[in-house]
Amino acid sequence: MAKWMLIDGFNLAYRCFYAVPELTRADGLPTNAVHGWVKSIWRLQDQEKPDGTLVFFDLGGAQDRLALHPEYKAQRKETPEALVRQLPYLKAVTRAMGLVGVEQDGVESDDLLAAQAVALARDGHEVRVVSSDKDFAQIVGGRITLLLPPPSANPKAGWRIVDEAGVVEKFGVPPAQIADFLALVGDTSDNIPGLNGVGPKTAVRWLQQWGGVEGVIAHAAELAPERFRAVVAAEADRLRLNLKLTTLNLSLPSVAAVPSAVQLGELVRLFQDLEMKGALAEAQHRYTQPELF
Repeated sequence: MAKWMLIDGFNLAYRCFYAVPELTRADGLPTNAVHGWVKSIWRLQDQEKPDGTLVFFDLGGAQDRLALHPEYKAQRKETPEALVRQLPYLKAVTRAMGLVGVEQDGVESDDLLAAQAVALARDGHEVRVVSSDKDFAQIVGGRITLLLPPPSANPKAGWRIVDEAGVVEKFGVPPAQIADFLALVGDTSDNIPGLNGVGPKTAVRWLQQWGGVEGVIAHAAELAPERFRAVVAAEADRLRLNLKLTTLNLSLPSVAAVPSAVQLGELVRLFQDLEMKGALAEAQHRYTQPELF
């Protein structure tokens, strides 16, 4: 069986955009995100040595969640213009590097990636999910692990592998309860409000006692602290809605997972066009002497 690396495209692109100082082409086109992207991909490939890599991008979507909750992700700021201008180049470089890009209008990339990861694992493949998005913790287990970026406060820590035990250590609950956990405490990054006053410790204790959101609702009259009993009973429908929002859709069809070949000529052309001399030299070295990597 093969080892696959599945990359949350915008998650990594944003990280690269803010991590790399401002860089521009002679005509002023920003290139910092592309520089960071290429270096990150090569670093990850050298570390993980995957047989294939899939990169997932949002085209603007999440129509199913927006239908349930029109304010879903409404608080997020617009993508910086300097990053928007780089996205076509970033995607072109990705394809030229031999990495398969996956995107579907109206469907959130998180769902596409999660469904693909589960399908690959079901077929016996090992899967590394590259993302700092906590939603993916719910699919960890068996052959699926997370690959988290270094913390901002300690970039030298390197990329970290998180397995099922790591999820429990981080959140206090196993992967199967992550969606329920987020439904209770909320998810500010997705604009999903949790129950007012319910923090991680309370949510973990309830889930350990009652199993999931439905169990918590069913035992609302027994909850501690007592002040939450009436709140949970009154907010039962909103908690069920939250759970629909926090649960990844694993029923989406997967793409054919076939590794693509590097298009060295196209990659050279792109790096020349972007005036990325260091990346150009690295690419010519890396792809003409792959045995060194």
